[in-house]
Amino acid sequence: MRLAVLCALCLLPSGLALPLPREAGGTSEPQWKQAQDYLRRFYPSDPKTREPDSFEARLKLMQRFFRLPVTGVLNPPTIKIMQKPRCGVPDVAEYSLFPAQPKWVSSVVTYRIVSYTPDLPRVRVNQLVAKALAMWSQEIPLSFRRVLAGTADIMISFARGAHGDYNPFDGPGNTLAHAFAPGPGLGGDAHFDEDEHWTDGSRTGVNFLITATHELGHSLGLGHSSDPNAVMYPAYRVGDPKNFKLAPDDIKGIRKLYGPGSRSLIQPVTVQQTADPL
Repeated sequence: MRLAVLCALCLLPSGLALPLPREAGGTSEPQWKQAQDYLRRFYPSDPKTREPDSFEARLKLMQRFFRLPVTGVLNPPTIKIMQKPRCGVPDVAEYSLFPAQPKWVSSVVTYRIVSYTPDLPRVRVNQLVAKALAMWSQEIPLSFRRVLAGTADIMISFARGAHGDYNPFDGPGNTLAHAFAPGPGLGGDAHFDEDEHWTDGSRTGVNFLITATHELGHSLGLGHSSDPNAVMYPAYRVGDPKNFKLAPDDIKGIRKLYGPGSRSLIQPVTVQQTADPL
C-alpha cells in the first residue's frame, strides 16, 4: 500500500507546487519569488545582530521603511513598490548614513568619468555630473575637482551586467545604478546600468541628473531615506529636472556628516594636456 502511494506521488505533475505561505497574501508564485529576491537583496540580514531573519520580519521592515501598513503580508501596495525601478544599494531608515559613518576627510574630493553612455553627448554627461555634485557642495564645506586621467576619489562609469564589483546589473528596469560609501578601492565609485536609456529630461528615459544626484549622495556617505520627497529615497521617481533640488531631509543628512557649508561653487575642471578635454 505504501509503495502504491509513493508511486502515485511520483506520477503527479512536476509543476505542482506546495501552497504558498500566509505571508504571500494570495499572490502568484512569480510575485512571491520576486519578493523573496527583493528582500534578500535590499534587506539583507545583519550577522552582528540576532534579529529575526524570516521573510515576514524582512517584509515588515520593508513596509515600515516605505511607510506602508506593517502587515507582514505581501499585498498589492507592497508589490507595487517592489516593482519600481530603484537604486541597487540596500535600504536603511530616515536620512541614513552607512555603518561607521564613512566620509571624505579632504575638503576637495576628486572625481573622474571613466566611461560614458551613447544615450547622451559626453559634454552633457559632464555638465550633469558637475550639476549634481554642485547641489551637494552648496550645503557642505566640500568641493569637487574633476580629473581627466588616473585614479580619483570618485570613479564614475556606465556598465552592463557583471562589471567587477560583485554587484551585477540586471538589464533594463529594476536596478538603475549603485554607488559605494567613501573609502579606498571601490569606495566612492558610482556605476550606472548601460542597459537603461539615459536622458537629460528632453526625451523619454531614466533622468540621469536625478539618478546621479542620488548615487553621488551615496558616494559622499549617505544611505537611503524613507522620505518620499528626498533625493535619497531608493525608488526612482520622475521629476522636473528644471526644478530638481535637494529636500530638507537630504540636507539634514549630509550636514550631519560634514557640517553646514558656505554654498561654495564647484571648482573648475582641471585640464590635462594628455587627456580628452570633453
